[in-house]
Amino acid sequence: MLSTEPRQRKVIVVDDHPLVCQGLIQLINQESDLVVSCEARDAHSALFLISKSCPDIAIVDISLKDISGLELTRIIKERFPSAKVLILSMHDEILYAERALKAGAGGYIMKEEPPEKVLEAIRLVLAGDVYVSNSISNRLLHKAVHGGAKKHGNFVAKLSDRELEVFQLIGLGLGTREIANKLFLSVKTVETYQANIKQKLHFKTGRELMRYAVIWLQNQEK
Repeated sequence: MLSTEPRQRKVIVVDDHPLVCQGLIQLINQESDLVVSCEARDAHSALFLISKSCPDIAIVDISLKDISGLELTRIIKERFPSAKVLILSMHDEILYAERALKAGAGGYIMKEEPPEKVLEAIRLVLAGDVYVSNSISNRLLHKAVHGGAKKHGNFVAKLSDRELEVFQLIGLGLGTREIANKLFLSVKTVETYQANIKQKLHFKTGRELMRYAVIWLQNQEK
């Protein structure tokens, strides 16, 4: 006799913070229609596990140790087109939500949201819908209607995803070689990104760039 119970949708949690990861696993495994099939602390492990377990959805932290969650999202969508991705982050959604959707994610949710909102986001993305907060939804609609003429005061919005990642690492106090090692890039490539950032944000010196990167990062963490 065939079972009439709905199939549990498989989830992989990708987050390098053990407490956050365990909290998500406990939350999800309490639901009858969802189950965490695997967990990963970095992008490399995540891609290997996705290839083996074929989860329905990946919940990805935007800040990982090897590559960013945005880059991991792109790779997941290229290699496993049927897999859904939900970005879960502590970073300001005004800056990252649109980038996450462009990378192929089905939604973006802040870690500060209550558990029921996280579950709602998971189910919406699994259903093929898009999940973002109401404020971001209105912002994206406004941009679509008005052609993105307004910058909304976000001075780093003009940076590419990789440039933004380098800008963040500068704000953390990392030098050029340290950034190159962390992102698996050459020193020359990182220097090119730094030059592009200075040009786009109108900084004259590397010292000025570092000072503003530190201030910006501190404001993001408040």
